[in-house]
Amino acid sequence: MAQHDDGVATPGGDPVPEAQNTAAGSAIQKAVPYEVSPGTAVVRTDNIPNPGFPPHRERQTDLDPKKDKRAERQVTSLFYLSIVGSVFAVAAYIAFPIIPGDMGSVRLNTLLLGLGITLGLLGIGIGAVHWAKQLMRGDELVESRHGTRGSDTTRARAVEIFTLGNQESGFGRRSLIRNSLIGALVLTPIPAVALFRDLAPAEDPVPLLQHTMWKKGTRLTRDPSGTPIKAEDVTIGSAFHVIPEGLNDEEDRLEEKAKAAVLLMRLKPEDLNVSAGKETWNYDGIVAYSKICTHVGCPVALYEQQTHHLLCPCHQSQFDMKHEAKVIFGPAKRPLPQLPITVDSEGYLVARSDFHEPVGPSFWEREL
Repeated sequence: MAQHDDGVATPGGDPVPEAQNTAAGSAIQKAVPYEVSPGTAVVRTDNIPNPGFPPHRERQTDLDPKKDKRAERQVTSLFYLSIVGSVFAVAAYIAFPIIPGDMGSVRLNTLLLGLGITLGLLGIGIGAVHWAKQLMRGDELVESRHGTRGSDTTRARAVEIFTLGNQESGFGRRSLIRNSLIGALVLTPIPAVALFRDLAPAEDPVPLLQHTMWKKGTRLTRDPSGTPIKAEDVTIGSAFHVIPEGLNDEEDRLEEKAKAAVLLMRLKPEDLNVSAGKETWNYDGIVAYSKICTHVGCPVALYEQQTHHLLCPCHQSQFDMKHEAKVIFGPAKRPLPQLPITVDSEGYLVARSDFHEPVGPSFWEREL
């Protein structure tokens, strides 16, 4: 096979004239389809055309001024209903208080308070939806996305948009709806304010947490049975959940237990590292510490007898019983308060006094 500059190769080696070569190339192009590169952009001519928006349908309030006025009155009535519900919730919460021990008062207070708050929220919600559906402009539109910049043109456009929104909603024109909506929005949070304000302590929490039911001679009893504990019952490695004697007879026993709950453990006396002035706070290796974590008040209820560590399961604070409940890990900032203990004439464990520092979270003592 021969190849020449002015022709194409032929089996016999003879060149083909240029004119014949051109004709042959055209024939080859027609015979072999042209392959499009994957990176080539192709504009299709069979795209589905944009159908546009359907014809605008006028609402009944757009066609009849009487129905427009009626819808306005309905929206206003819903906003006034919200105002009535919010006021009713606060009034019912005050007029029908919860009486301790009376579950009927709890149910009645909860029922009336829930009805009032429901009316307050539903009035605003349904009124706003009804306003948007019946009275605000309902034209379909397309808003193109654009970059937001703080130029003068952008600020002018923002003013224009707010003005247009005011015109479409009728907020500035429909004063009756506007005023009733403002009143409903102002009064709706009031039941929540009254409810959550009543959850705050009626007294200063610092002295409340600084003193508990423990006092000199109060026996340590098992939780929850209230059975007194003898020193001989506490073996090395054991842990007792303890409450003060007489707690179960108190009217506010849950509140008192939240402050006075104690963990009782026995270690070898030689393992204890006792600081000066606290030599008599334990009895033959038996120590008692507050069960309330000094971080946020969770119950410290997990005892590891091999290491003598107490663990708070909420946020993993750890306290070392061999070093007066010193914090060795976690977010707690100070040791657990220790309850001084001894035994009475019958061998039962009793408290020497109350705790010498506030129990519970550390932030309560900031005002001391």
